[in-house]
Amino acid sequence: MFKILALSIILLFIFSGCQKDDKDSYNPSYSDAPKKTMKTYLFGIHPLHNPKRLFEIYQPLIDYINSRLRNVELKLEASRNYAAYDKKLFSGYFDYSLPNPYQTVESIKYGYTVFGKMGDDENFRGIILVRKDSNIKSVDDLKGKTVSYPAATALAATIMPQYFLHIHGLNISEDIINSYVGSQESSIMNVYLKKSIAASTWPPPWNAFIKERPEIAKEVEIKWTTKPLLNNGLVVKKGIPKELTTQISNILFNLHTSSIGKKLLEPMELTKFEEANNQTYSKVIDFLLIFEKDVRKIRSTK
Repeated sequence: MFKILALSIILLFIFSGCQKDDKDSYNPSYSDAPKKTMKTYLFGIHPLHNPKRLFEIYQPLIDYINSRLRNVELKLEASRNYAAYDKKLFSGYFDYSLPNPYQTVESIKYGYTVFGKMGDDENFRGIILVRKDSNIKSVDDLKGKTVSYPAATALAATIMPQYFLHIHGLNISEDIINSYVGSQESSIMNVYLKKSIAASTWPPPWNAFIKERPEIAKEVEIKWTTKPLLNNGLVVKKGIPKELTTQISNILFNLHTSSIGKKLLEPMELTKFEEANNQTYSKVIDFLLIFEKDVRKIRSTK
């Protein structure tokens, strides 16, 4: 009987110890404060490049901005082509965006405000490419042939080159076949592969493309260059906190003052971002009015 009692006492101590160990191994903590959630704002960039290339160039910039913001973050979003980007922008999908100048002035109609732009306006120009073996000597040689462009709403890469062809004697609607192929790279590849006699783009994607595909530069050359216009804009959607836009502006407009910032700008082929407002793009509006009057309608915004 004594042995049974002693064994029971020993087992009780062991069991109590196990309970204590289990209790000690689980120590939940409680807090009256709710878990903080990071507010995310979408930053859309028009198809300067294909989505993969665009992320390679612009994600480091977004990461840099996010590292200097508190409790909020920007999320970069690319679009597969101009049509997809236009649909998002004009529906107010993006909180912040970097549209081309045409899209910039159009976005104002849909509740966006211009707060900045890319600098280096002298580099915002269209270029028209031909194959070196094409024997194209003058604009007249394009008659009856196909010319490729990224999209009907691409300002530097389509609208400005079409205006160039217009003032040099071509009827854009009747004299040539206009092929809108969806991206800068596709436009370039069309002339390289002889699907079009000429291709329209603008310097940054062309320079990036020939670095990656130097064999193309051996076969294709810049035949004509347009005059420059204002560079791409920075816009913010109505209702976004002004304090956040001020923070982002200060970061962007001071990139060129640091070595880190300059390295971020270099792949964009850009020396700086700068302040701008809706009125800054009045020159673009004037050009677009002339273009639509003399050349063709761009798109319906009704």
